[in-house]
Amino acid sequence: MVDAGARDPVADLKQIAFLLERAREPTYRVRAFRTAAARVAELAPGEVAERSSAGTLTELHGIGDVTARCITESLAGEVPVYLRRLEATEGTPIDEQTAAVRAALRGDLHTHSDWSDGGSPIDEMARTAKALGHEYSVLTDHSPRLKVANGLSADRLQQQLRVVAELNEGFGDGYQLLTGIEVDINEDGTLDQTPALLRSLAVVVASVHSKLRSPSSEMTPRMIAAISNPNTDVLGHCTGRLVTGGRGQRPESTFDAELVFAACAQFGVAVEINSRPERLDPPKRLLRLAVEAGCLFAIDTDAHAPGQLDWQLNGCERAARCGVPIERIVNTWTQADLLAWTADHSARPAS
Repeated sequence: MVDAGARDPVADLKQIAFLLERAREPTYRVRAFRTAAARVAELAPGEVAERSSAGTLTELHGIGDVTARCITESLAGEVPVYLRRLEATEGTPIDEQTAAVRAALRGDLHTHSDWSDGGSPIDEMARTAKALGHEYSVLTDHSPRLKVANGLSADRLQQQLRVVAELNEGFGDGYQLLTGIEVDINEDGTLDQTPALLRSLAVVVASVHSKLRSPSSEMTPRMIAAISNPNTDVLGHCTGRLVTGGRGQRPESTFDAELVFAACAQFGVAVEINSRPERLDPPKRLLRLAVEAGCLFAIDTDAHAPGQLDWQLNGCERAARCGVPIERIVNTWTQADLLAWTADHSARPAS
């Protein structure tokens, strides 16, 4: 029998996976808890309890010694020890300015799913965003040129739009998944998807992913051409730098930041404050320059897994330190105001 005071082992296993992702633990460790959660969810409650009592949980494919122990502790009404340890070390105090920025955010404009190089299905990413209190989030899987990230062809992107529409019917009031893309900025400054398809999306994040070491004389006009494109809403991780992490370090791309940020201000394109710990892009000196230029901003996670959706605090801290006005952060706006802004972009003539 199930203990009347039992917790939900599926929820506990998923929460462990979420906290491991946020802490940037290895993928295999996260996957172990998500796999175990999925396996338990397939079983009748009585079978889970019976196997726990008999010590046979590990006979099930996808459940190992550690996850079995967590399940047993959860069924006994205890917070699993593994989860308690993670919760005890999850985060640091934040100051009032950072907290104010975080409280003002309504959504996240840059997220990925397993349709490109993310690790989780669209619905899981969306439901996690909703659980975090977002009113909206934008699905921005990669464009076709980025083959290493399984970029979406026009046909696959159109299929994805239909999936998003179906999912939105089940979310209810208070949250909507918006359509989008992280589109590659080609070497000539054009965008790596058809203009008509880009116009059909709610939000377009344009990013440079290739030839990041190009000289400023090439990178600057490349970026400005993309910024002036009427389909561009957000300039993603503008320097392309990597400061830590499994991919090693990578220096900033070189470009005339004053010209690029002036173009963002002129065309109403938001500069992304990328919250990924290995990016933290742009650097603070450039973020301050963008503030002085009068730019709009988007504080995004660039999340590739559910737990990474809680990384926005990194960007909030940087925004607070660099004096970014909250009213200039586009994802503090209501969904209606956000969509009116992006629609206004698409309506302007190409330069």
